[in-house]
Amino acid sequence: MFERYTERARRVIFFARYEASQYGSPYIETEHLLLGLLREDRTLAKGFLGGVNAEEGIRAEIEKDLTARERISTSVEVPLTSESKNVLKLAAEEADRLGHRHVGTEHVLLGLLRVEDSFAGTLLRERGVSAATIREQLARGTRVEGMNVQPESSKRAMDTLESFLAGLKSQKAEELLIFFAENSRFVDVYGKRWNREEISKEFGIVFAPYAKKNAVYMIEETVVDTSDVLVAVVLWKNAILASMERVWMHRMSVVLVPQGDEWVILLAQVTPVQGT
Repeated sequence: MFERYTERARRVIFFARYEASQYGSPYIETEHLLLGLLREDRTLAKGFLGGVNAEEGIRAEIEKDLTARERISTSVEVPLTSESKNVLKLAAEEADRLGHRHVGTEHVLLGLLRVEDSFAGTLLRERGVSAATIREQLARGTRVEGMNVQPESSKRAMDTLESFLAGLKSQKAEELLIFFAENSRFVDVYGKRWNREEISKEFGIVFAPYAKKNAVYMIEETVVDTSDVLVAVVLWKNAILASMERVWMHRMSVVLVPQGDEWVILLAQVTPVQGT
């Protein structure tokens, strides 16, 4: 289902799963998808929901109708409800309708609006969000008002990071080594430091936890973003090591710098995140 989804759209689902677990819900409901969307794409919220703090108001409305439950461990699988599955199906339909090859956060928003009887759809319509208006803007290729245009240098750096992270699943070590600067360092989850030569020789071992079939990642934030350095924090889920069985989430801080016309990884450091 998710082959066409952009990384941002996939992170919406990741965040929705997190929201469901925090509220103790055994299922990912449409309201959790909405909260995940607001977490991931605040510019979309600002453009269509009338303010950068839209998440706070919507969260307050959702919490009024919630029954307080004990939080669910993030290691427990939480499935989508049939309504939420329908939202994602309709998101793909909206992308097709607009002639878009990808399914992005804007299409997920349209999918939420299409499931009219859902809690999320009701909340959106009460705030004056219209599927017709969104489609019209997307069809014209109009940017959402207030949406920040990412500087070209930052975009190239993020594209490099995304390519490297996605490549851990499918590309060979020699194809991924080019992402590292000559003087790069990698600090693994045990605190061991690796230089580029060592990374080259033991690439498969160093990055084994992140190449696993069920390992998934999301870029949590960019801590520094200038024309000569980008520091991003990546959260990995299901990056389980046999010797650290209780640690299934890792946080990877990545420093990228420009090298000629490209961006390369200067430093990557991993720390374990203890499950709840």
